[in-house]
Amino acid sequence: MERFRPLTLAAICQFALCAMPEAFASDRHGIAGPVAADILRIVDGDTILVQARPWPQQTVEVLVRIRGIDAPEIRARCAPIRAAAGAARAHLAQLLPASGTVFLTNVSGDKYFGRVVADVLLEDGSNPAQEMIAAGLALPYDGGRKAMAGCHAGG
Repeated sequence: MERFRPLTLAAICQFALCAMPEAFASDRHGIAGPVAADILRIVDGDTILVQARPWPQQTVEVLVRIRGIDAPEIRARCAPIRAAAGAARAHLAQLLPASGTVFLTNVSGDKYFGRVVADVLLEDGSNPAQEMIAAGLALPYDGGRKAMAGCHAGG
């Protein structure tokens, strides 16, 4: 007997492309969206946990890396970087509706298993990534190599 295996968002995206190609204009590596998603948790300044609804009566819980930004790491060795990460997470929490809905577009796989990268938009069309950059709490990021974050001695 074959065991049931939960679907990843990537598998759901592939199914959606086959079942409803007109609703999800895409290449073979992702979907254009929009995919409605309920915010479950703000992980850090550039990652959220959501319950996405890729089609009616179907949901998937997935970590979403917000495309276009890089925020300081919560688990950094350096206290000032951890403090900056906390400030970035707090600001993102203010920007996103508490237990509200966001829309994911340009959804694609991330280099880390179990996470996707997507543009995140609010219901009013605003882009929290741009607001995080404008606030000085995240840097623009194109998915390439990150600049090394330094810490002064004793940090």
